[in-house]
Amino acid sequence: MAEYRAPLEDFRFLLSRVFQIEHFWQSLDKPGDVDMDMANAILGEAAKIAQEVLAPLNQSADAQGCRWDEGEVLVPDGFKEAYQTFCEGGWNGLAGSPEFGGMGLPKTLIAPVEEMVQGACMAFGLAPMLTAGAAFAINAHANDELKARYLPKMYSGEWSGAMDLTEPHAGTDLGLIRTKAEPQNDGSYLLSGTKIFITWGEHQCSDNIIHLVLAKLPDAPAGSRGISLFLVPKFLVDAEGRVGERNQVSCGSIEHKMGIHASPTCVMNFDAAKGWLVGEVNKGLAAMFTMMNYERLLVGIEGIGVAEASYQSALRYARERLQGRSASGAVAKDSAADPLIVHADIRRMLLSMKALNEAGRAFYLYVAQFLDIAKFSGDAKRREQAEALVALLTPIAKAFITDMSLDATIHGQQIFGGHGYISEWGQEQHVRDVRITQIYEGTNGVQALDLIGRKTVACEGKLFSVFYQEVQTWIEAQKGEQHDKYIKPLSEALQVLKSSTEKVVANAKENPHNAGAVAVDYLHLFGYVAYAFMWARMAVEAQSQEVKGEFSPAFVEGKQASADFYFGWLLPQVSCLQQRVETSAECMMNLSEAGF
Repeated sequence: MAEYRAPLEDFRFLLSRVFQIEHFWQSLDKPGDVDMDMANAILGEAAKIAQEVLAPLNQSADAQGCRWDEGEVLVPDGFKEAYQTFCEGGWNGLAGSPEFGGMGLPKTLIAPVEEMVQGACMAFGLAPMLTAGAAFAINAHANDELKARYLPKMYSGEWSGAMDLTEPHAGTDLGLIRTKAEPQNDGSYLLSGTKIFITWGEHQCSDNIIHLVLAKLPDAPAGSRGISLFLVPKFLVDAEGRVGERNQVSCGSIEHKMGIHASPTCVMNFDAAKGWLVGEVNKGLAAMFTMMNYERLLVGIEGIGVAEASYQSALRYARERLQGRSASGAVAKDSAADPLIVHADIRRMLLSMKALNEAGRAFYLYVAQFLDIAKFSGDAKRREQAEALVALLTPIAKAFITDMSLDATIHGQQIFGGHGYISEWGQEQHVRDVRITQIYEGTNGVQALDLIGRKTVACEGKLFSVFYQEVQTWIEAQKGEQHDKYIKPLSEALQVLKSSTEKVVANAKENPHNAGAVAVDYLHLFGYVAYAFMWARMAVEAQSQEVKGEFSPAFVEGKQASADFYFGWLLPQVSCLQQRVETSAECMMNLSEAGF
């Protein structure tokens, strides 16, 4: 059975040293009285929940899966008890507004907690993830009455949340949705329609489920301009917050999926179900997208969590499994063979996993900083710059992190050889589970189109200029030859990205297909450079005497060796990506449909 250990030392290194998080939190206006002592205490307790409560359920829950029974969804054994333990610990309300019982903590502290939960049992972690997202949208857009009625029990976990967007005929193009909302004299609406792919849309773990549903009023404009957002509870709630009769919302079936078997993915039917408007009429898509930056970042965090679990398992196996002899001669001379870890190709895969996972972890914290500034800073100019960087970097945080997480997880499976294909060891589950992160919350291809279209071409690279200046300022602040082996390749890669960005903007004017043709490669080019920025920062910090005195020698050695591997082995991908990004779409678009 696979084990999971929370990467607490890496969290502490990133928060306290790389991002100087105490100073950062002090620069904000409203994140509460947070310091590293409090952060370490929270992370330590979250690690216990992840390791002792959630991780032991991961494989058994996947094997058992969920079951649909005449509209009711039964989750795997142990999940309801784990959910109660999780909620009793207050973990559901970390990000919630203190006005309604939440803790109001910054994303830079919540994100590591989220990674531990997802790494321990991703299928379980989706439940609090969806509740937090729904609560975020309600707090941002609902009226005071709805906030007071629903948020306290969502933060406590007594009630959970779900997002109902997709319909059988309408996925990414939400303007095609057919779910209707009929206004009533009492200010409520009756919603009718069917939604699919609704994660944790029905279950028995909480006393109520609060659905956020996209629908259209009878006189709504066509397309996405006519979408409104509605709050639709599973059970109706009275003015005092008491649960009453069942609403006309039901689960028609659950999906049979490649992975995350323990997370119910539901078909939800709304048959004149009573709901309430959240935000303004016909502004539902904007209201829903308020939470999407948080959700999409969290999908990236999911990827890191699963890839970290895969790495830990693969590393243990590589240390224990005896196979062959080292190319330089026997290492374990008293054994019949050497452990796998002596072989260069095994080390290539392990170092690839380590380098990608740790850069991804640093990157999601980097993006989380800008979310915190946008939410908590009283400086309007600082908030504006942070919002620009969040808009630019969110597609990369979702898509590049999850693409690299799948690559890392496949490496982990490969290290096991034939055993990686067998359920007993857990690696095949990691591959199945992490694969969904590339698909939901906007497929990674859609994320790439968003990055290259709206975030780059449409503004002629102005958002990129904000990121470029951010990295360039850091580079110029580094002095001393001891850092050159990291600063020089980072600087060169940054200039490649700048040149390619300019070329992408120019090429888009020549052929409308050019941007779409190179979108994924451009996102990957951007991602590799962003990871190089993270590794340069980590490597420079790891060279300091303070870090060497505070962290274990093995940890510091691992950081420096991983940085060297990233710059020498992985960053050279930018050369190939640059060639593809700067080409045209002709080789893709000239082939007739019949030619396929």
